Amino acid sequence: MVEAIKPFAAATAIPGTTSALGGFGALFDLKAAGWRDPILVAATDGVGTKLKLAFAANRHDTIGIDLVAMSVNDLVVQGATPLFFLDYFATGALEVETAATVVKSIAEGCRIAGCALIGGETAEMPGFYTKGEYDVAGFAVGAVEREAVRPWPCNPGDVILGLRSSGLHSNGFSLVRHLVKKHKLAWDDPAPFAATQSLASALLAPTKIYVKSLLAAMPLGIHALAHITGGGLLENIPRVLSPKTAARLDCAAMPLPGVFTWLQEMGKLSVDELARTFNCGIGMVVICHPKDAPAISELLTSAGEEVLSIGEIISTDGPAAVTLTNEDAWHGGA
Repeated sequence: MVEAIKPFAAATAIPGTTSALGGFGALFDLKAAGWRDPILVAATDGVGTKLKLAFAANRHDTIGIDLVAMSVNDLVVQGATPLFFLDYFATGALEVETAATVVKSIAEGCRIAGCALIGGETAEMPGFYTKGEYDVAGFAVGAVEREAVRPWPCNPGDVILGLRSSGLHSNGFSLVRHLVKKHKLAWDDPAPFAATQSLASALLAPTKIYVKSLLAAMPLGIHALAHITGGGLLENIPRVLSPKTAARLDCAAMPLPGVFTWLQEMGKLSVDELARTFNCGIGMVVICHPKDAPAISELLTSAGEEVLSIGEIISTDGPAAVTLTNEDAWHGGA
């Protein structure tokens, strides 16, 4: 297994990478990587029950991208450049081909994010996992120069930009699985929102990695970023707001992609439930001064992001919160 994945890891090497796979610990040289006065930023996450879809579809070539994305997208919201990544792969009995496919996709996620895959752990735990199943977790470390740590203060009147997601990313799949079972659908049925794909394949679209585009835009005046993961739009944006500010989002400015309309109709979900469970088509939120918004939007668009102007920061005497306007734009099936 180690020999099979060494080439994938080696292909992700960046300045500062000093060790190969197989040792007892992985080394990284911050000085060689060019950092002056860095703050280290660390994040860890998994993929959750999205793995159940990978098992059902016997498709494992995107799970690793999800794994990397969940951590490195958390790093970049602090202004940090991801430096290295370690993975943990656990299963009952190791199936080398499946495990290698997963690690290869982890290396691809690292390549997209610009960080090095410098180590990990493969654990065999007989009797603990069902045959053919596994779990993965990831650990990412990044660095940011001390004066560049985000978030910076958000002010009333600041613009809220939304970057389109590639789908559900890696959150909300327990509800998805419940609804699919309740409506007696099969994972190999055509996806109602993407008829050329099976339901499982369409839902396995990997989480978008925003690192390189956001790092390029950071010097243009980004005040704060919010990675929209578990808790959706309603619970993630308040985490980066300044005291006495709140966020007001316009549902009409961010039309729901088909997969979310389908889930809303199947589950009879209220707008609040939808916005608290899913990313609703917005995988990352960017907060900036209105005068900086055009340049930031232009750069992000040129980097391949779909950028929407979705709201603004407002004053409040209450707790930081998100309010939604024009909710009728999202009443597809509730």
